[in-house]
Formats: sequence, C-alpha cells, structure tokens
Amino acid sequence: MTITYSCVANGRAVLAELALTGGSYQEAVATVLKLVLLRAEPKTIMQMGSFVYHTLFIDGITYLCATDNALDTITPSAFLKNMKYNKNQDNTPISTLRSQVTDVKNIMSQNIDEILESENRLSIFTDRTNDLQTTAKESQNTSKALRRMWWKHFRKVIIITVALLLSIIIILLSTKVIPT
Repeated sequence: MTITYSCVANGRAVLAELALTGGSYQEAVATVLKLVLLRAEPKTIMQMGSFVYHTLFIDGITYLCATDNALDTITPSAFLKNMKYNKNQDNTPISTLRSQVTDVKNIMSQNIDEILESENRLSIFTDRTNDLQTTAKESQNTSKALRRMWWKHFRKVIIITVALLLSIIIILLSTKVIPT
C-alpha cells in the first residue's frame, strides 16, 4: 500500500499538500473536504475512483491522505495521527506568533464591540435630544397660540363690555334718568 497524496486543510482551504504520484486530486479532495465538514466526524474513510481517502478532523483542521489500497486502514491512520501530533509545537516562533495574533484579534474584537456600544449610546442620546427640542418647539408654539386666543377673547370681552355700557348709557339717557 502506498500513500499517494496528503494534505492539511482549514475548512475547505488546503493549507499544505504533497502528491507523490501524478494525477489530479483537487476535485476529489474538494469533495472529500466538503463531506468532512458536513459530517463533522473525527475520522472518515471514503472511496472515490481508484483511491481511498482517509481523514482526521480535529478543531476545524482536516488531515487527509489518499491511498491506493482500500483494505489497509492501519497505515493511513498512523500516518494521519503522526501529522496531527507534529502540528503543535509550543516552543516554535510560529506558535508564539499565532498566540500573539489571537491576542490581538481578541483585543480588536473587544475594541470594536466597545465602539459599537458607544455609537449605540450616542445614537440614543441624540434621539432623546431631538425629541426634547421638538417638544420645546411644540410647547412654544402652543403657548403662543394660547396667548393669541386669550387676547382675542379679552378683546371680545372688552368690546361686549363697552357695548353694554354704551347701551345702558343710551337707555338711561332716553329715559332721562340721568340729569343732563
């Protein structure tokens, strides 16, 4: 049995690959990666064409190898485990850099969340200010209208009072109650 192809993928994106024999594996690998993501099972074995694809799926990373023998499952399993255990070396500069990038991403996410919360609070404050301005303008308009109505009413009362007084004076003069 020969392992003819191997790759490491994050989701559907192949990060690294090695083909030991000629041939096009891209289409079959794309199909296998899609099925692995849909199933989300830790280990998968699939036959496509003349090759058998073995996968190991851990934390979103897929370790895949293709063999030309469907009967042997021990060798591909050992190969995939070896790939998996070689991936994490905590003392490497790459793992340190990954850790730093993750920290920066977390801080940036927190900052973005805080900015969005600030923007939301500012929006609420602006809306309240606009509501208060509208209410103040409406109140001014209402008080002006009330004042105009009061003056109209007051003028009518004055006119009616003057008319009544004049009527009373005319009546009194016509009856000669008032000496002239």
